[in-house]
Amino acid sequence: MFVAPLAAAAAYASYVEVRPVLAALSDELPAQLKAGDPADAAAAWTRWAVEHDREIRARLGAGDEDTIVNWLLFGTSFTSRPRALLEASTADAAQLAELVLARTYDLMTALQSPGTDERRLFARQLLERKGYRFVTPADRERVTQHLLAETARVARQQAGYARDLGDIRRLGDVTDQFAARSRLFRDRGLSLDTSILPSVAIERSLAELHARGLIAANSIRAVAVIGPGLDFSDKSSGYDFYPQQTLQPFMLMDSLVRLGLVNRTAPVHVTTLDLSPRVNDHLTRARARAARGMPYLIRLPLDSAVSWQPEVMAYWNSAGDRIGTAMTAARQQAGAAGPADKNVRVRTVSIPPRVVLQVQPEDVDIVVQRAVDRRFDLVIATNIFVYYDVLDQALASANVEAMLKPGGFLLSNNALLELPASRMRSVGYLTVQYSNRQDDGDHIVWYRRLPD
Repeated sequence: MFVAPLAAAAAYASYVEVRPVLAALSDELPAQLKAGDPADAAAAWTRWAVEHDREIRARLGAGDEDTIVNWLLFGTSFTSRPRALLEASTADAAQLAELVLARTYDLMTALQSPGTDERRLFARQLLERKGYRFVTPADRERVTQHLLAETARVARQQAGYARDLGDIRRLGDVTDQFAARSRLFRDRGLSLDTSILPSVAIERSLAELHARGLIAANSIRAVAVIGPGLDFSDKSSGYDFYPQQTLQPFMLMDSLVRLGLVNRTAPVHVTTLDLSPRVNDHLTRARARAARGMPYLIRLPLDSAVSWQPEVMAYWNSAGDRIGTAMTAARQQAGAAGPADKNVRVRTVSIPPRVVLQVQPEDVDIVVQRAVDRRFDLVIATNIFVYYDVLDQALASANVEAMLKPGGFLLSNNALLELPASRMRSVGYLTVQYSNRQDDGDHIVWYRRLPD
């Protein structure tokens, strides 16, 4: 079965297209973009865009290192030891260090014989590309010391973010706090980790936009998800008892159907815009399997020990049921590993091939690139712009604007600068709390592209 692409390829934004952004943020420009002559400025932009794209993509490697550390600390498929929480008090420092060392040895042992486990294979290949080997005891000790050093780096990084958050909370204005949080990870590696929680806030926002008459019933035809992510080992729970998966494209389709925002006789097309080969390859393979009649399985874990808000529980209980079929407990467990933590509940949803084929991955660096010859009614970007500074965010916003139809919406949980020359304007927001844990929620801002 031939699977036709749903979107065109990406292209770098031209100097003419980004000139209003560069002019408005002249004080934020790097030296390479401060050429005086217009002809020199255009050439300088082209050179800088290509090089900056390389720099941004290089941050994926650091994000992968962070993911391996999170897996080491929280994963359960390679060890029976408890999770290691780096936020443990000073009084527990010695016990924490002992636990981290033990989990490190367990992971290193698992990587010696990865078998067909995709996480183990990925981690081993990542380490081998960095020059590490697993042949001799000395090789394995080098791997262990590297993993311990990376864990120490992440611990220092997290302590720095905790200090930054403390400073942000002391800002007097709530808007200033949100803006500062929206650039918190601008120097961090690009992480692919994801979860179902932002989809809760996105569905709530779409419902509110529909209730206010800003999005009409049956009006959504084409949507884009920037950075859909890959569920390898999230930063709070580290679930690793099921294959890697991407969630947001399918959860978004499910929400659009549930809310009556798409015409069931004309299925919505979802384009994912991501610069990660891992994400794009994962979705490409899913489409190839769908073309052969194979469904896509989504596992939705939920820690029952957490005091979730009622709306989170309601969402978890129904997520996926408008586009797929929830599997019975017996079918879920047949031939599949279950969670080691008995507090974890799991729903498994089978997404049919026809729905999977509605998702088309595109390799796009949203800071300097845009999908050409395609316009979207809706763009979703959660936990994406937080990895960029003001200039990168403004360039990304300009690229989103170019891809949106007039009247279309960008929903993001980050604050974006609204430049005078831009047609993107915030028209509202919604704050959703997921649980009683501190900072466990999202503030979704609704940006609308004004008419030309």
